[in-house]
Amino acid sequence: MLRPNRRHFSLTMLAALAACGTQPPVLKRYLGPPVTQVVVQKERRRMYLLSGQTVLKSYDFGLGNEPIGHKQFEGDGKTPEGLYYIDRFNPRSRYHLSVGISYPNERDRAFAEQFGLDPGGDIMIHGRGPEGKRLVRQKRDWTAGCITVSDDEVEDIFAMLRLGVPVMIYP
Repeated sequence: MLRPNRRHFSLTMLAALAACGTQPPVLKRYLGPPVTQVVVQKERRRMYLLSGQTVLKSYDFGLGNEPIGHKQFEGDGKTPEGLYYIDRFNPRSRYHLSVGISYPNERDRAFAEQFGLDPGGDIMIHGRGPEGKRLVRQKRDWTAGCITVSDDEVEDIFAMLRLGVPVMIYP
């Protein structure tokens, strides 16, 4: 008969704890008309999810901690401006849920390379999660360049968007 040793016990406990890790939220389902475009108006702090010319939903949001101007370099705290696309979904985001925006594009990379700098990346539409809920009380625009909405709102956005949907971000 095998007797469990400490190593076996430790590995078993570690596996059990890992299984209890952060579970992704239960994802909502969306059965309405397809979202064909996302329009973001930075100055107005308004984002619209459109199907053709029809606004399906609109949201107030926060931006990067330096909200004016187009993102150019990693760490500048700006949110990009221009045409991008939905390129990924993260159901295990530390900010509840997140939807990726295709920044940087070729033009963004070329601009940053002129200065020998990194354009940055990982720009998302995301919720607040525990950390963001604390930060948003201090400052509306607190991200490193992302667009942030409430956790409830990002659940709707996550359900409604699909890969490849264009995202037009205006100043």
